[in-house]
Amino acid sequence: MTVIRLTELHLPLDYTPETLRQEVTKRLGLSPDQLVDLTLFKRSYDARNRRKGVFFICVVDVTVRDEAAVLRRFSADRHVGVAPDTSYHPVAHAPARPRDDRPLVVGFGPCGLFAALLLAQMGFNPIVLERGREVRRRTRDTWALWRQKKLTPESNVQFGEGGAGLFSDGKLYSQIKDPKFYGRKVMHEFVRAGAPAEILYVSKPHIGTFRLTGVVSAMRKEIHALGGEVRFESKVTDLMIEAGRIEGVVLASGELLRSRHVVLAPGHSARDLFRLLRMRQVHLDAKPFAIGFRIEHPQSMIDRARLGQFAGHPALGAADYKLVHHARNGRSVYSFCMCPGGTVVAATSEPERVVTNGMSQYSRNERNANAGIVVAISPETDFPGDPLAGVALQEALESQAYVLGGSDYCAPAQLVGDFLRGVPSSELGDVLPSYQPGVRLGDLSQALPAYAIEAMREALPAFGRQIHGFDRADAVLTGIESRTSSPVRITRDPGSLESLNVRGLYPCGEGAGYAGGILSAGVDGIKVAEAVARSLA
Repeated sequence: MTVIRLTELHLPLDYTPETLRQEVTKRLGLSPDQLVDLTLFKRSYDARNRRKGVFFICVVDVTVRDEAAVLRRFSADRHVGVAPDTSYHPVAHAPARPRDDRPLVVGFGPCGLFAALLLAQMGFNPIVLERGREVRRRTRDTWALWRQKKLTPESNVQFGEGGAGLFSDGKLYSQIKDPKFYGRKVMHEFVRAGAPAEILYVSKPHIGTFRLTGVVSAMRKEIHALGGEVRFESKVTDLMIEAGRIEGVVLASGELLRSRHVVLAPGHSARDLFRLLRMRQVHLDAKPFAIGFRIEHPQSMIDRARLGQFAGHPALGAADYKLVHHARNGRSVYSFCMCPGGTVVAATSEPERVVTNGMSQYSRNERNANAGIVVAISPETDFPGDPLAGVALQEALESQAYVLGGSDYCAPAQLVGDFLRGVPSSELGDVLPSYQPGVRLGDLSQALPAYAIEAMREALPAFGRQIHGFDRADAVLTGIESRTSSPVRITRDPGSLESLNVRGLYPCGEGAGYAGGILSAGVDGIKVAEAVARSLA
């Protein structure tokens, strides 16, 4: 039966399943008995003209009793047509006689998770090597930094089951091109593992950290049930490369694992691995990233600025924003990883360094909104010729932030008004910072290069003209946001997805420079799993 897709269906904020059916039948000119089934494919809201009201815009997939007649009747209507097939179809299956050469997956963040899951579903029995710990022990280790200032370098916000995306807003949206609908496969697997079903249709889906931990754990159990293996606290310390071909890896324990198919899915903080790759002459390039601060405002202020009289409506939830400014000194300043109703968290993975990130739970009901306000860094402009120069810059800034924060994992902070005037902060206003283990007020102009401070001082008032109150004097800046993305790209062939100069090595995900967030990393994991499966089948 052909599925018909209906787009641009407008619905009130208080619509019900029954009013949705009524609107669909009315739009298509059907009697109720002609509508067999419907599925809400996508839902967003339009708040551009709040005087006229805020309403949902929906995409609905429907099956009807005489689809050919409906399609003929609406042949000239661009909002009615045949829905594409978004189901996933495996590209290969393992041979009946298993091979001795089991694929290895290095890293168990979103990319490694989906690479391993897809390989397991196709019957290839992958072995996952994750340097950190399983999700529940990792969560305890992370809380130890936040509450006790105790860092575990191999188990923290960056390293461990679920990757850096685990302690975040759990955002599941991306602007990547996805003609094969791999993103739907990612969403369906998350829902099968316990994520809320609404992530399949809301325009900016998220899961939140506490829910995501259970989802990731359930997906790991499926990999095991399908014949795969996940090894925690298994750090790769060397690569065996012979005649331009990967032959296996060496673990910190000294164990040697042989494989001619290695999926390399590190996070953006795997700096020791980046240095290992350079030593082993695996082709690397420097790539753009960004540095900056986290900014906090009352979530109620953001809601009013974005939604007006509809602020606080339960159907809309906490409002978000996306901002960009091109400064006179040539730098781009933009908001990054905006977390509605969330908290700013300690995100370092290395001793005596301070890194911030943002996190929200599924409810998004904390007092503050936070986002990174970051300045773009360009390898061509800032450090041409050295693929690891961006890593060195991040390390230097994080070490400086540690000192500015008091050398105990507290973070340096400053009120926006003081930052714009160029004077140190000494006391807070109404906005209370959420960062744990705590902040120390002072002068953030020492925390970033002068060009970044100059660009941010120009950008914040510009953002205040877009969102009333954004540059309010008592909004809090907390430093530093330095790990927005990997500063390195582990270059690969666009066809085979193998390293440019090491056959059988498949770089992928955010750490390799091919993704930016949970969804795009999961999609890249699927692509690489398919490339490995074709090679092994």
